Amino acid sequence: MDTMLLTLPIIQAEPLAPAAPARPRKPDWLRVKLPIGPDYAAVRKLVDEHKLHTICESGNCPNMGECWGAGTATFMILGNICTRSCSFCAVATGRPTELDLDEPRRVAQAISLMKVKHAVLTSVNRDELKDRGASVWRDTVVFTKELSPETTIETLIPDVKANWAALDVMISGGQEVISHNMETVGSLYRLVRPQGKYDRSLEQIRRTKLQGHRTKSGIMLGLGETADELHQAMDDLVANGLDILTLGQYLQPTKRHLEVAEFIHPDTFARYKEEGLARGLKYVESGPLVRSSYHAERHVNVPI
Repeated sequence: MDTMLLTLPIIQAEPLAPAAPARPRKPDWLRVKLPIGPDYAAVRKLVDEHKLHTICESGNCPNMGECWGAGTATFMILGNICTRSCSFCAVATGRPTELDLDEPRRVAQAISLMKVKHAVLTSVNRDELKDRGASVWRDTVVFTKELSPETTIETLIPDVKANWAALDVMISGGQEVISHNMETVGSLYRLVRPQGKYDRSLEQIRRTKLQGHRTKSGIMLGLGETADELHQAMDDLVANGLDILTLGQYLQPTKRHLEVAEFIHPDTFARYKEEGLARGLKYVESGPLVRSSYHAERHVNVPI
């Protein structure tokens, strides 16, 4: 009897997709200390009782307890909708619908009520305003100085998009420190700050320095920059008159934002601090948990 042989079709196996690279795990050195201490508790009580708003809370800043304990707090003005769409920032993007001209008075009252020794003011970008919100910036500083003459002020101002007349108004209130964050190195600008320009931000710092102000900026690390690129950014900042630089670890705010490319070791941050000072910066705050306003009260006395 003939034997019938059955042959099964050969099925080509689909090649396995390459495994997605594992996300870097958050290291132990990024653990946040719980805020404690009587000075922190006093500020906490005032904020809760009077329903005050600080970027310290809304930004979930890891240094809130330490800063509040030192009498420093950061306030965001000009609303909470930004006209930019930076890929690292969790602030809502859109077209702002309101401009509160009474805000400077209310912020000044809040600073007085909280007995803040050093106030940091920041804001969203308001590109739709002809003056970029400069008059609100100036009035907030002026009113704060009137109500709290002993309080020192840093203004962390946005990119004015080369509106230099607006910049002149924005920095004219009498603040002790004027900061504008570069955020990253030049090669990553299109990715990190698609509506910003590296050279334009350097020019803004240069123009601020030419008017005799104490200048400050900040850069996030761990976005994919190289050491050479960071060194070049330091050199560019020094050449444009920067006095103070903060360096901190970028942390992804939501899954929709840029992922962390690398967690930078504290020893590397320490080395970058020495590099910055050697390159001519007058003061460098450098560490994984450093943010723009970290130890801001110390920056008031940096010689210019």
